[in-house]
Amino acid sequence: MAKTESVLAVDIGMDSLKMAEFSFPAGGGMALEKFAFAEYGADLKEEERGDALKECFRKAIVDNKFKSRKILVSISGQQAFIRIVKLPPMGNKEGRIKQIVEFEAKQNVPFPIDEVVWDYQLIGGGPAANQEPGAEESEIEVMFVVVKDDIIKKLTDIVEEAHMETLLIDVAPAACYNAARANQVGADECVMILNIGGRNSSLIFIDSGRFYVRNVPIAGYSITQQISREFGISFDEAEEMKRKHGFVALGGAYEEPDSEVAATVSKIVRNVMTRLHGEINRAINVYRSQQKGSKPSKLFLGGGSSVMAFTPRFFSEKLKIPVEYFNPFQVVSLSDSIDREALAEVAHMFSEVIGLGLRHITTCPIEISLIPDSLKKQQSIRHKTPYFYATAAAVVLCLAVVYWGVFNQNSMAKRKLELGEQQISTTQSMLNKIKEAEKDLTRYKDDYAAATNNLSNRDQWFNVLNVIQKQLPDNAWVTEFTPRGDPGDTSGARRPNDENMPVFGFLIPSAAAQKTTSSGEDVAWFKLKGHELVEKGSMIELIKKNIMGCGYFDDLREIDFVPPPSDKNVTEFELAIKLKKPITK
Repeated sequence: MAKTESVLAVDIGMDSLKMAEFSFPAGGGMALEKFAFAEYGADLKEEERGDALKECFRKAIVDNKFKSRKILVSISGQQAFIRIVKLPPMGNKEGRIKQIVEFEAKQNVPFPIDEVVWDYQLIGGGPAANQEPGAEESEIEVMFVVVKDDIIKKLTDIVEEAHMETLLIDVAPAACYNAARANQVGADECVMILNIGGRNSSLIFIDSGRFYVRNVPIAGYSITQQISREFGISFDEAEEMKRKHGFVALGGAYEEPDSEVAATVSKIVRNVMTRLHGEINRAINVYRSQQKGSKPSKLFLGGGSSVMAFTPRFFSEKLKIPVEYFNPFQVVSLSDSIDREALAEVAHMFSEVIGLGLRHITTCPIEISLIPDSLKKQQSIRHKTPYFYATAAAVVLCLAVVYWGVFNQNSMAKRKLELGEQQISTTQSMLNKIKEAEKDLTRYKDDYAAATNNLSNRDQWFNVLNVIQKQLPDNAWVTEFTPRGDPGDTSGARRPNDENMPVFGFLIPSAAAQKTTSSGEDVAWFKLKGHELVEKGSMIELIKKNIMGCGYFDDLREIDFVPPPSDKNVTEFELAIKLKKPITK
């Protein structure tokens, strides 16, 4: 992917935006220049969510003065269908693997395949060549990520309306996993990352490079709903109460808080967390039994709803393993303008954003791309637009030059005609001189006709050269163009050491050529020298085919072809080409 000076990474949750603008210093690494966190409503209906997200996105861009026009996006795991399947070993047959993967995708995707955007990645298993000698080939693990295309279109429309370009669309669990791997989390042991968001919690297993994810629809929204029902208050009031009094009740012999409201809220929080713990236990059992994974030895917390007091202690007591917050900022340097205190308050929610930034500068373990083909085509056309404008401007300029020349010639002819008429009117009384003037006028007309004929023929060699240039690929160019009387004649060749020869001297016959070709003799052959920049293989045969196929030439002979030396990739070729319509010198 092409690098830019800065990119804007945006994690779009179900009720909030996390945004960060990263720059990439010349010496390497990634620097955080600006960040923002904005909520656009947790209790919105699905039809209201799009407009709220658009307004929140626009306002966040303006308020935080983000400069980058390139954007990387991750969407919530709740909006994506993520499935990991196992395929039988197929050796190194990549084409066969791709066919099987596409077939499995159609079988596993719960929507019509033409109504979704999907991508896949091999995440484990494969040929025995990648294992110890003598080991059998293992099953191939494939991860599918599927998102309905109308969800992707709504997001890309919001980005387009902000006059920004979408470089990448990822899913939050994959972005979080990439950030964890970059921070050396789970490099040699099995750990879990529990991201407790607004409406959804993602449980990610990192097992010495392996990846497994389970989305659980139990998160902060569940707590707020329960508080709203318990106290008979609105959702917004319940959310405010949760943020003010919410913590995980310790249970057992621990003393309850003095506030009855706080005690009730803490018990609600504990009940929801207990349900979440049950889902975690089920996910661990599925991972160990179906995926043959190891037992997790540690849990990392992240997400907006993970910061309620005593959350790490609750899960540590329940799971009997160490629990701590995931710090993804170890691979990111902070700009001097960053408000570190403000960042510390939301840092636990920025693992996905950092994972997106890493996708821009390095190859990550999971590289899912959900950009639809239609958007890729639009971006390709947009990138070519400046070249279209430049071509149009060049054509207009050429037409203007031609018009200016014709206009000047016409003006000059008019002035000469006016001068002749004035001369005739002033010498009417001098009959003898009038006859002499008529003779002179006849001679001038003949000279003018000859000059006009020469002018009409002066562009013929340039037209030939333009025709040749159009047939050459972008990686080939002409260095010498010499008219000749026949294919074996080299008298018109330009000498490389002749510093006094003009730039277009190859159109002026040399003294030797003038001896063998009279001024009125037609020239049908010319010699063409040039070079070719070899990328995947020489295109000299394509060049000759294009030249003969344009309909302007009658014959072509290859005089010489010099392949590129071993330390270079430039060829030299020399051709003799015959015009269908000879040119008079």
